[in-house]
Amino acid sequence: MFDTKIAIVLRNNLQSWQTLNVTAFLMSGITGSNPEILGEPYRDRSGNLYNPLSVQPIIVLSAAEETMSAIQRRALERGVPASLFIEEMFSTGHDVANRAVFSEYAPEDAKVVGIAMRADRKIVDKITKGATMHR
Repeated sequence: MFDTKIAIVLRNNLQSWQTLNVTAFLMSGITGSNPEILGEPYRDRSGNLYNPLSVQPIIVLSAAEETMSAIQRRALERGVPASLFIEEMFSTGHDVANRAVFSEYAPEDAKVVGIAMRADRKIVDKITKGATMHR
């Protein structure tokens, strides 16, 4: 069992493509900040190599807009590093534009559509309180 937990929380009113897009972006942030979570490359019976995957399970949750803001606030209060995706990032097309639009918002006015974190299991559970399993 793992001492830490990886949780991705998505706003519950996203379109399918947005849900998938945000999940991928958020997990790239977790992996980039925690490269030790990557295992060894996969090899099939024919000898073809595939990229390594996370050695740790990832829980995907969903929450209403108000709960998303509360989760962001709790993560900030506890000093837990997080990956964050805000609604305005859907209108950009690349990393520089994403960071530019992101910098225009403070926690109190950001329209959070996704947040991901990896921390002690109990802390992640407290931070994500109010979110439910994603369907």
